[in-house]
Amino acid sequence: QVQLVESGGGLVQAGGSLRLSCAASGRTFSSYDMGWFRQAPGKEREFAAAISWSGINTYYADSVKGRFTISRDNAKNTVYLQMNSLKPEDTAVYYCAAARSPIPTLQSDYDYWGQGTQVTVSS
Repeated sequence: QVQLVESGGGLVQAGGSLRLSCAASGRTFSSYDMGWFRQAPGKEREFAAAISWSGINTYYADSVKGRFTISRDNAKNTVYLQMNSLKPEDTAVYYCAAARSPIPTLQSDYDYWGQGTQVTVSS
């Protein structure tokens, strides 16, 4: 069992930055691939970024590539999402998720989810 708690969301102006954190419980965090997904108002939840258990492989949605960076610290049981050059269309609830060997972009492959953190980007 893995419990995930996101933090770091908030209100930021367009062009600004935020760093989201996702703290995981349990001693097996380092064996899980991690993903960040987001859900904008009135829209389906979508993939944003993912990272392999080792941190070697990362994946990004085209909409965030070059602006967002996913990373992890297995010693701290934490995964991060650094978000730069934020746009109003990045406004969403951001969720982290954990899975063993998922297809990185496939939500249904993820077994554990956090409660989400709100990111609002004003124009």
